[in-house]
Order: sequence, then C-alpha cells, then structure tokens
Amino acid sequence: MQLHLIRHGQTNWNEEKRIQGQSDSILTELGVSQARALGERLREIDYAALYSSSSVRTRQTTEHAFPAASDVRFRDELREIYLGPWEGNLYADMAEREPDSYKHFWEQPHLFAVQGAESFHDLQRRAVAAVAEIAAAHAGERVALVSHGALIKSYLCHVEGRPLNRFWEPPTMHNCCHSIVEIAADGSAKIVQYADEPVG
Repeated sequence: MQLHLIRHGQTNWNEEKRIQGQSDSILTELGVSQARALGERLREIDYAALYSSSSVRTRQTTEHAFPAASDVRFRDELREIYLGPWEGNLYADMAEREPDSYKHFWEQPHLFAVQGAESFHDLQRRAVAAVAEIAAAHAGERVALVSHGALIKSYLCHVEGRPLNRFWEPPTMHNCCHSIVEIAADGSAKIVQYADEPVG
C-alpha cells in the first residue's frame, strides 16, 4: 500500500507556543489556508480511504483539505502524544518549571518521562500499531492519514530505523507537510517523501 501522512494546519496554540498534546486547539486563518492549499495539491490523487485523528485540529484540516470526502474514519489512536499536566501551558513556562524534563523533551526525547504523560516510546508503539492495522485493511491501496507532527515523526523514525534520541533531527514536520510511505505485503516499509521532500 501507499500511505500518505499529513500533519494538521497551524493552530492558535501553535501560534501562541502553547503545548497541545491531546488537548483541543483550533486552526488559525493561516491553518485553514494551508489545509486548502494542500487539498489543491492532492486534488488529482485518488485515495481508497481517508483516516484522521479525532482531534479538532485534524478534523478541521481534513474538512478543508478534503471537502468532498464523505467517509472519513476518525481514530483516537492517531491523536498526538499525550502530555498530561503539560498541556495548555506555554513552552516557555514549562522550561522554567521543569527544566530537566523540558530538556529531555527537546534534546533527549528517549529519556522524557513525566508522570501522567506518554513517553516517546509509548507514542511510537501506538503509532506503529495504528499504521499496521490500517495497512492490513488496505493492502495494495492508497490511503491518506491526517495526524500530528510527533505521531507522524515517531512512525517515520520507526521506518528509517532512527533511534528516539535523534527524534527531532530534520526534516522538520511543518504544518500541513505531506509524507509518503510505501508498505509492502510483508510489512516492510520505505519512505519516498518526507515532509514534502522526495527521499532517495
């Protein structure tokens, strides 16, 4: 199958530099424009199925990018990394309040461990399991999946064998970026486009 992974458009919390996680934020005007522009770029592509995180920002992105879609499958397991007590706070405030954990989050994500939040290991296991289930249901088909930056990046790290301590290395998962992974019948996968850039 061919899996098209799309990050949501810019949100009000992106703009405020506020931690989102699984809390709900909404698209800004720019975010709506990004989603519509993405939809124009993908207009000629025929998808057998369309999946989306159940979060408000991904639902809105899906609505604006694929306005004619009638059967979107919303899945909780495609939501962003759950950051529990951090969610809703400004990144700058958390850097002051919990400097060690904040450093782990951005510089040593394999060590990130906050009580009541997912680790990056948890996130990656969830992402890989969700994609495996979708791939099994759509062998030989082309599928679009609208989700979140960290979830998508965790899956791409798995595909390329990148360890989680290098999680945040480029390419950057910018708003409405589009990645493509080809998944063979035996479950092996390769990235052919990463955040809008061709691979290989």
